[in-house]
Amino acid sequence: MSVREATFLGFQNPVDPKPGEMEAWAYHPESVPLSTMPRDWDLLISGDVLGPTLFELAMDRQCPARRFAQHCMYIYAADGVRQNASNQRRRRLKKWVERAEEVGDEPMQIWAHNTRVLMTRPELFDHHDWMEGGLVRNPRRLGLFNRR
Repeated sequence: MSVREATFLGFQNPVDPKPGEMEAWAYHPESVPLSTMPRDWDLLISGDVLGPTLFELAMDRQCPARRFAQHCMYIYAADGVRQNASNQRRRRLKKWVERAEEVGDEPMQIWAHNTRVLMTRPELFDHHDWMEGGLVRNPRRLGLFNRR
């Protein structure tokens, strides 16, 4: 039985979900509605532990929680361009951007483009767009030469 076919029964610790739990939930998000999760759950889970899982979910056109995973990838990217971001996170982010550019569909290619823009011009960071889901709700390609 695959993760997609299994019924999700909940998180052992919602503040620190395991990658397998996150994947199982993403294919059955109605089982534990986002509204019942801890405050700022998106910020809590958008780190290095779940990053690979969230990226794969964001890339999966069939994933019911794909938009949420894409939102988390915007958070991950914004965190990855900070001056004090780890080299591991920067390398991982660059690899994911390249993969999204090569095989991603339009939403993930837009994410890759926007991430590259932010890597080049971190001063273009907008909290609403990157941390609150603005670029997922209103997808658009950011311009490299936007003025702030």
